[in-house]
Amino acid sequence: MITVKNYVKPDTLEEAYELNQKRANRVIGGMMWVRMGRGNVNTVIDLSGLGLDQITESETDIHIGCMCTLRQLETDRRLAEEFGDFFRECTRHIVGVQFRNGATVGGSIFGRYGFSDILTAFLVLDTRVKLYKKGIVPLSEFVRMERDRDILEELIVAKDGRKAVYLSERRSQTDFPVLTCAASEKDGKAVLAIGARPMKAESVETTLEGMEDAADTFPYGSNMRGSSEYRRHLGRVLAGRAKKALEEENV
Repeated sequence: MITVKNYVKPDTLEEAYELNQKRANRVIGGMMWVRMGRGNVNTVIDLSGLGLDQITESETDIHIGCMCTLRQLETDRRLAEEFGDFFRECTRHIVGVQFRNGATVGGSIFGRYGFSDILTAFLVLDTRVKLYKKGIVPLSEFVRMERDRDILEELIVAKDGRKAVYLSERRSQTDFPVLTCAASEKDGKAVLAIGARPMKAESVETTLEGMEDAADTFPYGSNMRGSSEYRRHLGRVLAGRAKKALEEENV
């Protein structure tokens, strides 16, 4: 567990950003994963008073605030209308409803955890992140950036009509994933993302026909949940299932 000296709930993003420039301080989301770590934190910065817990939409995009919970992703009507069961599928195995009511989207994305179902899912959509200082950056670029002291405000997901599917392999229903897989297709072009390799998720552009071969391009590693060889095999299997599901949606 972590030890916290001070707690601050800032009134503005600028105040939160200034506080976060000290390395001994830390922004908190739902505190679901952070509290499981070790160490001392001088000041935790709570963003819950800044109105960043809403899902809204414009004519072209859906905006997801960083303090939205995973449960909101799972149940939001607008996300379901645009992407079907995609967000219900990528969240339903994450521990349980009580946990998903606390864990935040911003924590999942900014943390760039290797086991993250959420990061894998958003990588196959046209997703951008809005950072307080750096502005709007494509998610695929953000995941490769070095960690810094900026603050993630929201995710911006294009309503572009693409079809998307999410799959994962787990040793038990609510365990961490052995491997995660998401895929999307629009106008003959596809995107495949593989996560929990056990490294953080990455994505690659491909076609439906090339989905399984694209899964072979990712590096895979070994840990207590599976070997690199097993994960590579799973990658092809899940990519094949994703391909079939997308083809069926296009019929």
